[in-house]
Formats: sequence, structure tokens, C-alpha cells
Amino acid sequence: MSLDFFEELKARGLIYQTTDDVELEKKLNEENIKLYIGFDPTADSLHIGSLVPILMLRRFQLAGHTPVALVGGGTGLIGDPSFKDQERSLNTVDTVQQWSDSIKNQLSRFIDFNAEKNPAALVNNYDWLGKLSLIDFLRDVGKNFTINYMMSKESVKRRVETGISYTEFAYQLLQGYDFYKLFEDHDIILQVGGSDQWGNITAGTELIRRETGKQGFGLTMPLITTADGKKFGKSEGNAIWLDAEKTSPYEFYQFWLNVGDNDAVQFLKYFTFLSLDEIAEIEKEFNENTGQRLAQKTLAKEVTTIVHGEEAFLRAEKISSVLFGGGDVKELSAAEIAEGFKDVPSYQVSEGENFNIVEFLVASKIDSSKRQAREDVSNGAIYINGKRVQDLAYELSDSDKIEGKFTVIRRGKKKNFLIKY
Repeated sequence: MSLDFFEELKARGLIYQTTDDVELEKKLNEENIKLYIGFDPTADSLHIGSLVPILMLRRFQLAGHTPVALVGGGTGLIGDPSFKDQERSLNTVDTVQQWSDSIKNQLSRFIDFNAEKNPAALVNNYDWLGKLSLIDFLRDVGKNFTINYMMSKESVKRRVETGISYTEFAYQLLQGYDFYKLFEDHDIILQVGGSDQWGNITAGTELIRRETGKQGFGLTMPLITTADGKKFGKSEGNAIWLDAEKTSPYEFYQFWLNVGDNDAVQFLKYFTFLSLDEIAEIEKEFNENTGQRLAQKTLAKEVTTIVHGEEAFLRAEKISSVLFGGGDVKELSAAEIAEGFKDVPSYQVSEGENFNIVEFLVASKIDSSKRQAREDVSNGAIYINGKRVQDLAYELSDSDKIEGKFTVIRRGKKKNFLIKY
């Protein structure tokens, strides 16, 4: 399959809208352009909702273009109203600065700032917005926009119904000014963002047109949802973070491994750098036997490796094989056990504990009674570190402790319990 870069983005489903399809495709095919994507620091880490835009920067760089990541140290102090039900809470300058620094470090893992031909760049809009006086802003930016124009933006219209402050109402002008500033000072001609950013992006192209008479370009990506229409990136209400301290590589790997059959192939197009031909082959094999979950396994491997590295992927795969594939628990280190068994029921051993297997199963609440415990042991339903125990007189000893910290007890096929010392 031979596609130009713009066509490939379309084939992957990564283009939702552009301000000028024909002219933008021509520029991408004939020139090496500069583009930017903004990331507002609303926490000390980005989550997978930001992964498509991050990888988009990398795709452009691999295609020979120059990506610029804008950290919104200035706009992050305001808050973007786009399709939010209520106003964001305002954070202090110091907090936003700390979050901006953390996000800079994260972005450096995905785009190459030291490339010989088209090195990526990082900018922080606080550097110019923080110096901008209100009078200058109103004279130089505000005069270019009517209230009717600003009110026509869908993201604003939705919030007007529930109430929007002037602070957030003016956000689109700040982002538009960012684009104008980068266009003038850094020759950046394209802004890329999620589809909820369309109003903010076109405010920038309009400001560039009015102030310079030249053309800036906007491109939006679709907001990712699952096949059943749910917002992507949430797991039981919790964000899946790119920071390994917030979401462990094992949890991250499991998230991708468990995406639905109807989403897996499309997610390979969105979130990996496998070629479309490779994905087509995977799709063919996957459709022939969905039970093998080839698409999910490939997705989990590729995305975990991109975000956390090959070593973290191999560790996550190893933990998963023990938890769900019947592997040997004793092959895991204490650190791997702590990561993989983070969410299973646990029991902290106290001093002088009775380690007879029957007494211990009851004390740790693995079994509800001694009768049930004796029955489980006799029937072979109890495993210690993966090894079946059927001796009612068995006592846990130091040999059952992994690095002196943990013992894993399994009841039946799937119910794991973590014993902590």
C-alpha cells in the first residue's frame, strides 16, 4: 500500500477536520513544515487521552516535518472550556510550573529533540502570555474578533447554557494568539489538536489571516471513543496515566490487553507505528480466530513498549503469564509481585501468627471457616506460590516467602491473595 503521508493519516482515521485539505496535503507532500500541538498542564502527568496527539507529533517528525510541543504554562492558569460541563478549578503559578516541567520531561520520551535534520522543539506559552499586558491584548488581539464570532463556537455555546466565566470565554483568544505568535516568530504554519479544539484552532488561523494576510492551517484528530460510545482513556473512572508511578506498566499493559474486539484493530491504527499492511495482516488473522486475541496482544505489546520501554513490557508480560497463564509465581521478584498483585486482597501477617494452613486460611479471611478451609485443602483448591497444598498439617515457613516479603495464596483457579510480612 503506497500512500502519501496525508493519505496515510486519513487511512488511519487520524484526520477529523482541516481548514484546507487540498493546500495542506500539497504542503505536506512538497515541503518540510513546522507544526505544533498544545498540552495544558492540568496534572503532573499526561494520560492516554493525550497519547494520540503525542504520537501525532512523532508521526510528523518521522515524515520529515518539525514538531513543536507547546506546554500551556500560561493557558493552564486559565482552563479550556471546550466541552467541559463545568469550569476548571484554578491552580497557582507554582503548581502549573511544576506540572509544566513534568510534562516537558514526559514529551521528551516520544519526540526527538536532538535529531540532526528536524529536531523537535519545546515551548511554553507562559513565556509570552505572562508578559502580555491586558491593554495590549485587547488592542492587538481582541479587536480582531466579534462577540458573535466567539459565541458561534460549539464549545462555547454548550457552556453558555450552564454558565461560563469571562476567563474561560477568552481562552480561545489566548490560544489563537499562541498560534499567531508561533507563526510569526517560529514559522509554524500548522496547529494540530483534538476535534474539541476546532474553535480555538480556527481563532488562530483567523488572527493570522487578519494580522498578516497569510494562511495558517488547522487539523483536528477525532476524539477517541470505544465502539460502544464510551469516552476513551477511563478505567472504572480512573485515568490511565503515562507516568509509571501513577499507572504501573503492568496496569498499563493490562488496559490495552483488555480492549474490546471491536476496538482493537482500529486502536492499532491510532496508537502504533505498525504499517497499514502489517495491521491488515493482523486483522485478517484476528478475524479468523478472535479467541487468540492477536490484535489485543499486539496492541498491548506495541503501546507499552512505546510508552514504558521494552524491559517494562517484558516485565508486564511476565507478571500477566503468572497471574493468568499458570506460570510459576516464584519466578517473580518481590517488586514484580507488588506491581502485579497490587489490587488483589491482601493480609498483613502479625507477630506470633499461627502458620498452620487451616488456621491461617481462616485468619486471613481466605476461607470463612475451618470446615471450609479443611475442605479446600483436601480437595486441592489451595495453592501456595503456585504449588498445590493438600496436607492439612502444612505450615507456612520462610521457604514460602518470596524475598522475605510476600506469599501468594490462590484459592481455586483465579482467586489470588497476597500475604505480606
